[in-house]
Amino acid sequence: MVIRILPSDSSTPVGKIADAEVLFDEGVFNGLKLVGFSIWEPRAASGRRNVTFPARTFSVNGERRSFALLRPIVDSTAQEPLRALILQAFAEYEAQQAGGEPPPNAAPATAEHADTTQTV
Repeated sequence: MVIRILPSDSSTPVGKIADAEVLFDEGVFNGLKLVGFSIWEPRAASGRRNVTFPARTFSVNGERRSFALLRPIVDSTAQEPLRALILQAFAEYEAQQAGGEPPPNAAPATAEHADTTQTV
């Protein structure tokens, strides 16, 4: 599994710093990717960054609701390891950007993904 970081541009909502994709490189999901993860700045000064998971919004009686596409089966904390991996990948991305070096294990940059990085 590979996590690709896609930095946000100026047209994104306030506080959103990047999107993330999970690319699968083996097993039955080989060649597929799961999109819709977002990385957000903490709301409180002492807080930590947050990761939101893919969801679909819908309306019921004019009220906007969200349907999570990736949900735990039993354990409500099952998403935490993936959340931690995405935050780790973003931290590595930030470190690489600060140092100006290419990311380790990165796919060759294309015009479409020139500002992306991949982390295994």
